[in-house]
Amino acid sequence: MNARPIKVAAGPVRPFYDSCLVVIPAANKEKTIFRVVSELRDRGFKYIRVIDTGSVDSTALRARAAGAEVAREQLCGFGRSCPSGLDEIPHGIAWILFCNSDGTDDPSNLDALLAETEHADLVIGNRIAWDGARLDVQRFGNWILSGLVQRGWGVRFTAFGTLRLVRREALDAIGMRHHGSGWNVVMQIRAVEARLRIREVPVRPRTRRSRRSTFKRTIADAASAAFAIVQAMARLYFGGSTTKAMGAP
Repeated sequence: MNARPIKVAAGPVRPFYDSCLVVIPAANKEKTIFRVVSELRDRGFKYIRVIDTGSVDSTALRARAAGAEVAREQLCGFGRSCPSGLDEIPHGIAWILFCNSDGTDDPSNLDALLAETEHADLVIGNRIAWDGARLDVQRFGNWILSGLVQRGWGVRFTAFGTLRLVRREALDAIGMRHHGSGWNVVMQIRAVEARLRIREVPVRPRTRRSRRSTFKRTIADAASAAFAIVQAMARLYFGGSTTKAMGAP
């Protein structure tokens, strides 16, 4: 499937960090969120939005203290918080950056993502090769998802992680109304349907400081998430594409 360059609105060119909105879903991340926001601000990001999804600790206070805007999402989950982070996007925003709140996304990786923005509409950080903290069951689940997407849409992705840059016009075009598990997967499928220019960039994550979840808990969570993701993919596949190809009349 050949990609089509999207039409970018004309206007004065702003420095990247002044024209990028950072969206960070967070739930009970008081130990890491201050550092995450502070590092992004140190790199020059002006607009940082933390979506607090039901935290019972001081995540929101710590995020504000670091200089982020904080919004509250009553319903927990990544697929709920990311769409909430896209409400009332500030004027002049050209790119949206999604990243984790647990400190595993190393800001030094952003240079590799930014280098692709001239020739891409969606840039995805691929940390599968480096992520030693990822359990075999998670790697297997990612492999299954990659195979399903390839079979259904003819494109094989390596990763479906949080860290990604998406052009504002591209995000508007794919209409991410999906709320729930598999939001990242749905975004990538819609990007394929819209014939966006997609790049995957290898990134090396930081090691998690602690892993409280037991293997049994991880298996249960992975199975539940996988079922919801496959349901979302089935709705897209059998319901037909409603995403308009970029550049199409």
